[in-house]
Amino acid sequence: MFDIPFLLVLVPGVCLVATVVTAALGPHILGPRSHWPVVVALVIAAAASGVLVVQVHHQALAQWGEGRPADPAAGYEKIVTLWQWASIDDAHYAHQGDRFRIEVALRADPLTAVMLLTVTSVALLVAVYSIGYMAGDPGYWRFFTYVSLFVFSMTMLVSVSNFVLLYVFWEAVGLCSYLLIGFWYQKPAAAAAGKKAFLVNRVGDFGFALAVFLIWTTFGTLNFHDTVDAAGHIIGGVLGQSGLARPEFWYAPGWTLSAICLLLMLGACGKSAQLPLHVWLPDAMEGPTPVSALIHAATMVTAGVYLVARCAPLFVASRDVPPIVAGIGAATALVAAIIALTQTDLKRILAYSTISQLGYMFLGLGAGTLAGVSAGMFHLVTHAFFKGLLFLAAGSVMHAMGGVIDLERFGGLRQRLPITHWTFLIGCLALAGFPLLSGFFSKDEILSAVYERGLDGRDAQWYYVLFWMGLATAGMTAFYTFRAYFRAFWGPERIPPEAGHHAHESPPVMTRPLVALAVFSAGLGAVLWLSGALEQFLEATPSLVFLATHPAPWVYNVVEGHGVVPVAGTLVALAGIGLAWLLYVRQPQWLAQTVRVLHALGLYQFSKGKMFFDEAYQALVVAPLAAFARTCARWDHALIDGLVDAVGALPSTLGRALRPLQPGIVPFYALAMVLATLVLLGAMLW
Repeated sequence: MFDIPFLLVLVPGVCLVATVVTAALGPHILGPRSHWPVVVALVIAAAASGVLVVQVHHQALAQWGEGRPADPAAGYEKIVTLWQWASIDDAHYAHQGDRFRIEVALRADPLTAVMLLTVTSVALLVAVYSIGYMAGDPGYWRFFTYVSLFVFSMTMLVSVSNFVLLYVFWEAVGLCSYLLIGFWYQKPAAAAAGKKAFLVNRVGDFGFALAVFLIWTTFGTLNFHDTVDAAGHIIGGVLGQSGLARPEFWYAPGWTLSAICLLLMLGACGKSAQLPLHVWLPDAMEGPTPVSALIHAATMVTAGVYLVARCAPLFVASRDVPPIVAGIGAATALVAAIIALTQTDLKRILAYSTISQLGYMFLGLGAGTLAGVSAGMFHLVTHAFFKGLLFLAAGSVMHAMGGVIDLERFGGLRQRLPITHWTFLIGCLALAGFPLLSGFFSKDEILSAVYERGLDGRDAQWYYVLFWMGLATAGMTAFYTFRAYFRAFWGPERIPPEAGHHAHESPPVMTRPLVALAVFSAGLGAVLWLSGALEQFLEATPSLVFLATHPAPWVYNVVEGHGVVPVAGTLVALAGIGLAWLLYVRQPQWLAQTVRVLHALGLYQFSKGKMFFDEAYQALVVAPLAAFARTCARWDHALIDGLVDAVGALPSTLGRALRPLQPGIVPFYALAMVLATLVLLGAMLW
C-alpha cells in the first residue's frame, strides 16, 4: 500500500485537499477551527515523506549493492506519470526522433525525498505554532488556506519531473509568498512589501522562463530524465539525469550551456534573494511571523538552491559558471552579514541572516564538486530547522511585547520568557556555528569544499579568496546573532507599554514547536555528519551520481580531511560570540566608543542604511521607470485619447459649421432650391 508512487502523490495531494476544504468551509463553518484540516494534512504529509525517504533509501541500496556504481544511470529515480498535458507531433521535430510532450509526472529520487521531508516537517511545526500566534485574527481561515496552498505548491515544485511544471509551481510559490506577505493588506507597509516582492521576483522569473525556452531549443526536451540527440551530441539524460552516453560533452565549452546556466541562476537569485535581487526579502517581514519562518526562511527561499542542485551537472559542464555562482553566493553572504551588524529590528536581522546563509549554500554549490553540492544541501536542511526556530522564537517575543520587535525598546527578557530564551539561544548557537550544533557541521562542510577547490586546479586562486570571504562571514554571523540575543534577553529588564498584560511566556501551543525545533537544531547536524547518511543518500540521485563518477578534469584531485577548516571556523565563531558578549554585556561603554569611530568613518551609516541598495534601485530603476510611465501616460492622453476624442468631435464640428445652412426660414430654402436647380441646369447644358 505504501509504495513510492502512492506516497509521492499522497504528500501534495493531502495538502491540496486541505486547501480546498479550508477555503470552502473556513469562512462560515470551521471559523476558529480552520486549522484542523491543514494540521491533519501536514501530519499525514510529514509521515508520508518520512516513509518515502526510507523507501527510496531501500530501493537505492538494492540497486547499488555494496558500492557506488560506475554507471551514473544506476542512480535511483522513480517516475510516476499522472496524465499527458500537451503533445505536439510536428515534422520539424520528427527528424530528431522526438516531439514536444509535457506530462504531469512526479519523480522520486533522494534529492526530492530530502526536500519533501524538510518542507513538510517544518511546515507542520509552523502550522501548530500558528494556532496560538494567529488566534483571534479576522483572517484566520484565510491564513491557513494560504499556508496549505503554499505547502502543496512547494511539494509539487520539488516533485515534478520537467521544467514546464517546475516553472508553473515556481510561480505558484511566488503567488503564495505575495498573498502571505500582504496578508494584513490594510497596512500600507504590508501591501507595498507584497508588491515589491512580486515585482523583484518577476526579474528572476523572466530569466528562468528564458532558460526553459533555451533548454527546449537546445536539447529538444524539457524532461529531466530523457535521453536526447542534440546538435550531434548524445546527452544522456538532460542535465545528467540518466544514461550519460558521452560524459565528455559536459566539459565542452559553449555559450549555449553557459547562457542556460546563467539564466537559471538569475531565476535562483530572485527566488533565493541573492545579489542584486535580495532587496525584497527584508521587507517581506511585514507578513505574519510564522510566514517569515516557513516561506521566507526555511522553504520557499531555498527553491533556488534546489534548482541549482537539481541542474548541478549542467553547471559543472559550463565550466565558467560555477565560479560565478560561488562568487555571487560569497558576496551575498558577506554583504548581508555586514548589513545585519547594525540593524535593530529583530525580524530584519534574521531576514538578512537568511540572505547570508542562502549565500553560503550557493557558495557550496558553486564549488562544482559532489562535496560542494552535498554541503549546500546539508546546510539547507539544518538551516531550515534552526532559522525556523529563530523566527518563531522572535514571534514569541513579539507576541509578549505587544507587537514590538525593535531591540531598542525591550531587553532582559530571559526571566519572563524562559522557554523562548533557551530555545532562541540554541538557535543562535546553531546559526553561529558553535561546535557540535547543527550549523557548525553544515557550515564547515561548505567551507571545506571551497577551501579544497582553492588548493589546486582551475580558478584555484578565486576559490581561495571566496574561502576567506566565507570565513569572515562566519565571524560576523556569530557576532550579529549574539548581539541580538544579548540585547533581547540580557541586561536590565525593559518592557514597552504596548506589552500590557501580554508580557509573559507564550502558550504551550507556541512553545512546544519551539522545543521540537530546538532539538533538531541541536542534534540533527551531528547525526547527519557523523553517520554520513545525507551525503551517501544524495549520491544516489542520478545527477549527483554523475558528479561522483565523472569528476570534471579541470577540478583538482580532492584531498579530504583538512583539519584547518573546522578549527578556523570554530575560532571565528567563538571570537564573534566573545566580541558580542564583551560589547553588550561586559564592557558596554566600549560599544559607544566603537560606534563613534565607525560613524566618523561612515561605516556605521553604510551598514545601517543597508548599503543604500533601496536608494540605488529607487534612483536607477524606479524613478526612471516612473518618469517613463508618466511620459507614456501623457502621450496616451494626448495622442491616443486625442484621436479617439477626434472621432466624436468631427461630426459635432461639421454640424456646427453646417448649422447656418439650416436656419428654418422657408424663403431661404426656396432660394436654395432655385439656385441648386440653376446650377444643375448649367452643368447639364455645359
